[in-house]
Amino acid sequence: MAKRTAAAAALITAVLAVTTGTGSAQAAPRATTSVVTLTYSVSQAGQWTGAIAQGVQNWSAALHNVRFQQVSSSTSANFVYKATSGWPQTTLGPIFPGRGRGQVQLGQEAVDEGYDMTRIAAHETGHILGLLDDYSGPCTELMSGHGPGTACTNARPDAAEAAEVDRNYAGGTAALRPDRQQVVIDIWSAPDSAVR
Repeated sequence: MAKRTAAAAALITAVLAVTTGTGSAQAAPRATTSVVTLTYSVSQAGQWTGAIAQGVQNWSAALHNVRFQQVSSSTSANFVYKATSGWPQTTLGPIFPGRGRGQVQLGQEAVDEGYDMTRIAAHETGHILGLLDDYSGPCTELMSGHGPGTACTNARPDAAEAAEVDRNYAGGTAALRPDRQQVVIDIWSAPDSAVR
């Protein structure tokens, strides 16, 4: 009798959780193939190293098919972070080991405009992973970049962005995509109201 009561209690709890939406969130599916390890260097990143570390950690926590490994030499890295004076720009990925190299230029001009360094670093890492900008998106979308304005400091990819990156890297290095070598420049200016 005690076993039936315990089973009924578990069933009622499960039904209530489903119907009220209070059940625990389900994790995204784990990688079913080998995980791709991307190496990166911060040897030229200067003041950006802390922001990069947090941005990479945020991506690592969200992804299943990609692992990041920091290396000391920029010549052995799949991609390199570099501090610059201009606007952020990045090689558009997805970058794969042994298949092209990428560069993330972290521009001081965006910081001077008031944008959050960690959001910038994480956003530009999203380009390395193959994601495009969506400036019309909300602050909760990392790839909305500067679209939501300087008040937005979210530096975490949302579930859809993480899922897209996991799809980009599904199948490990066996699913190599063609080299794009396209550079994304993240610059934005308010429309000049004097121009007609």
